[in-house]
Amino acid sequence: MPTASHFVSALVPLLPWGLAAFGACAAILWALLRTGFAWRLATDIPNDRSLHTRPTPRVGGWGIVPVAVLLIAVAAPALWLPALVAALLAALSQIDDRRGLPARVRFGGHAAAVAVLVALYPADVPWWALAGMAVLLVWLVNLYNFMDGSDGLAGGMALFGFGGYAVAASLAAHPDAALAAASVIVAGAALGFLLFNFHPARIFLGDAGSIPLGFLAGAFGYWGWREGAWPVWFPALCFAPFIGDASVTLLKRLLRGEKFWQAHREHYYQRLVQSGLGHASTAWIWYLFMTAGIMLAVWTLQFDLLHQWLVVVAWAAVLVVAGLWIDCRWRRHVSGSGQI
Repeated sequence: MPTASHFVSALVPLLPWGLAAFGACAAILWALLRTGFAWRLATDIPNDRSLHTRPTPRVGGWGIVPVAVLLIAVAAPALWLPALVAALLAALSQIDDRRGLPARVRFGGHAAAVAVLVALYPADVPWWALAGMAVLLVWLVNLYNFMDGSDGLAGGMALFGFGGYAVAASLAAHPDAALAAASVIVAGAALGFLLFNFHPARIFLGDAGSIPLGFLAGAFGYWGWREGAWPVWFPALCFAPFIGDASVTLLKRLLRGEKFWQAHREHYYQRLVQSGLGHASTAWIWYLFMTAGIMLAVWTLQFDLLHQWLVVVAWAAVLVVAGLWIDCRWRRHVSGSGQI
């Protein structure tokens, strides 16, 4: 198991990259808000499915993506392809933010991005396993967008999730310096965004931020697995709160025959906000689960494969119990408000 000195020596050299990303992203977003240009790029107008009540710029991607792409090109050139594809997805998503695009065009772009990644960097596994991985990566691209609806939530998940990647890549048996540096950069940029996104949020990610972040979460996770930095379960555990919420909510809507691509307020985080906890308390609860899950994931890497999977199953059970508690709280809230 890595010692504290090993931990410090591995991560301290990466901190300047994270600080640079934090400062650059925060400066860009501050300038967009200060000049008023943020509202001209993309503004979210509240509707009956929104958790907020005021028009809010969706410009987080304008800070996170260019900063992350440029710094990754300098600090981690081995990961130039994921960074470039993330930039292209941001451009596609900005068009969708401004003008709206048909679902087939959006999803086609997401699928093409994943196909390029997997085709150019195939893992040494059977074709059917690679195809299954590609499907999961496309889902991860989209679920990040579904979770960009509550103050501080998506920015926090990026900060903690990519931070977990950086720690694991640095402390792996065969450290991946490029992956660690790229992850620190994205985490730093996410922190710069979080300055303006925590409650009360002044900006949201928008598709131009959430779609590239979802892609990078999947692409870096795939890269680390392909290069042997971590097992296949590790990225899923790092982003488990987002994956669990979005996946279970999607499954429920499919079983009810609803149009899953339409906006709604049925996610677990949305129910926490609406049931009286509010944005800030909901964010802190999610941060607790994010931190605990990522610490558990990094700690579990020292075990043999069987015990690793036992820990994964145990943490999944914890999240299931948390989801059941939220469901019970929601039913009490609905019953008490006379909505049933």
